[in-house]
Amino acid sequence: MSELGDLNGTQKAAILLISLGPERSAGIFKHLKEEEIEDLTLEIANTRSVTPQVKEAVIEEFYGVCLAQQYIAEGGIGYAKELLEKSLGSERALDVIGRLTASLQVKPFEFVRKTDASQLINFIQDEHPQTIALILSYLAPNQAAMIISALPPDRQADVAKRIAVMDRTSPDVIKEVEKVLESKLASLVNQDYTIIGGVDSVVEILNSVDRGTEKHIMESLEIEEPELADEIRKKMFVFEDVLLLDDKSIQRVLRDVDNNDLGIALKGANEQVQNAIFGNLSKRLAVMIKEDMEFMGPVRMKDVEEAQQKIVNIIRKLEDAGEIIISRGGGDEIVV
Repeated sequence: MSELGDLNGTQKAAILLISLGPERSAGIFKHLKEEEIEDLTLEIANTRSVTPQVKEAVIEEFYGVCLAQQYIAEGGIGYAKELLEKSLGSERALDVIGRLTASLQVKPFEFVRKTDASQLINFIQDEHPQTIALILSYLAPNQAAMIISALPPDRQADVAKRIAVMDRTSPDVIKEVEKVLESKLASLVNQDYTIIGGVDSVVEILNSVDRGTEKHIMESLEIEEPELADEIRKKMFVFEDVLLLDDKSIQRVLRDVDNNDLGIALKGANEQVQNAIFGNLSKRLAVMIKEDMEFMGPVRMKDVEEAQQKIVNIIRKLEDAGEIIISRGGGDEIVV
């Protein structure tokens, strides 16, 4: 728009944040990188005044981009263009879409993400494990979890391992796989190398599968790739996930936890976790541990992490023994 003149992206973002006010801007800052916060803070400080016309133009452009991204996620670029023309008019719709297509990264296998998991299982189960791993890396964890759970047991660990060790995949490979699955989306693949998979990806999937599938995969990985299995296990349940336990399970865990370890672990825990723990202790013991935490003073982060890991290990041991239940995505938390 003419009102925006030669403003760059940082200047537009600064004007938008000024328009939103300090409270909303502070909320946005929480999701930005340090260098982005520094750049925006400097730009805001250097912005002396903004005319109502420029302010309105920036907000309108931002609104248009948000609409476009939502529509693209729902049905692709063609769908977004059609809806934007109805809501913003043909000229502005073309302007927004044109600006986005240069930088927007449409995820490969987007059509797969919208396919029912039960249908997708039949669609890909006979593919090579590497191909299945590539596809699952782009899916939502719950969708990938349903598919990996339905694979034959001997293929589950193989696919999980391939996801975990996957790093960068050539766009040519992605295109070739997409052509087999859906050729019309091949032209939308980003031409830069795409970072996918990795340990975090397989952890998200394993956290969503049923306990039996997870156990089988982890036992197989411990035999074939013990170091990888250890790295995955450390990330699968962190101390803050104690909030996934019900009160009865927390009380059972606390019976096996050393009070000194508990005090150190809670020094690095957020208020919600602390409340969950203290709420399941006797009043006298809760007061005693709080006093110990005050008297021990500053604690090294390394010591906090070690204490928290001890408690996590107890939780996993009790879950394996069937004494507690961790609420997870696979439905195995149901007790009959």
